[in-house]
Amino acid sequence: QVQLQESGGGLVQPGGSLRLSCAASGIIFSINSMGWYRQAPGKERELVAYILRNSITNYADSVKGRFTISRDNAKNTVYLQMNSLKPEDTAVYYCCNWKPGTSLVRLADYWGQGTQVTVSL
Repeated sequence: QVQLQESGGGLVQPGGSLRLSCAASGIIFSINSMGWYRQAPGKERELVAYILRNSITNYADSVKGRFTISRDNAKNTVYLQMNSLKPEDTAVYYCCNWKPGTSLVRLADYWGQGTQVTVSL
């Protein structure tokens, strides 16, 4: 019954920006940790960013300073603002959720279907 629906992916030029959104249902959003993974062919799955229920955030070194994760508890939505995009950012981006009390060391409990981000000339 948990559903995570991503939107906002697409094709963008290098140096451009995209804002991904993830609308969550079936969870008490305000007490859940949320994050974004990405997966590109031939590359390791990478936890790009996460945000805790207290709004503490963390980023992979590969995106730090360029991406910003945020949440709007009133809208049950988590966002990923992606700026200064590079071709190596091309991947399928997955919204994810950890159950309350679950360590983020573990793989996320719930995943969206993913949204494709392509950065290309």
